[in-house]
Amino acid sequence: MIPLKTQPLFTLKGEVAKPLEIGALPYGKRRIIPISGGTFEGPKLHGKVLPTGGDWMLVRPDGVAQIDVRATLETDDGALIYMHYGGFRHGPPAVMDKIARGEEVDPSTYYFRITPVFETASPDYAWLNRIVTVGIGDKLPEGPVYYIYEVL
Repeated sequence: MIPLKTQPLFTLKGEVAKPLEIGALPYGKRRIIPISGGTFEGPKLHGKVLPTGGDWMLVRPDGVAQIDVRATLETDDGALIYMHYGGFRHGPPAVMDKIARGEEVDPSTYYFRITPVFETASPDYAWLNRIVTVGIGDKLPEGPVYYIYEVL
């Protein structure tokens, strides 16, 4: 096998509003979590998360939270970047109960992974349109923190 190599792209600290609980549906419990803001910082880009978009999360019957996020980033130099990602969050019931209560837990005690995809019309950031990225999440009471890496 060929070893997988990555390099840090940025850390995103998200802020979210109160979730809209849609309720129990055929495939699980749906909630929509509006994005209210945030920041991102990395070696090649940094800026803010605009208060648009959200997470159309589905908590499946097996307890896995299926992530479905759409967000807009604005770099410090004014470029707009559309970011969307899927992923999964799950772990031992005791850890997930703490997260549900809004408590901070060690991110190594549960699985929270995402696969961001970017779209931008900015010539300065067009390279984002053609890279693969992965992220590791940490769910904090005020919102998620994602450590996003470019796959080389």
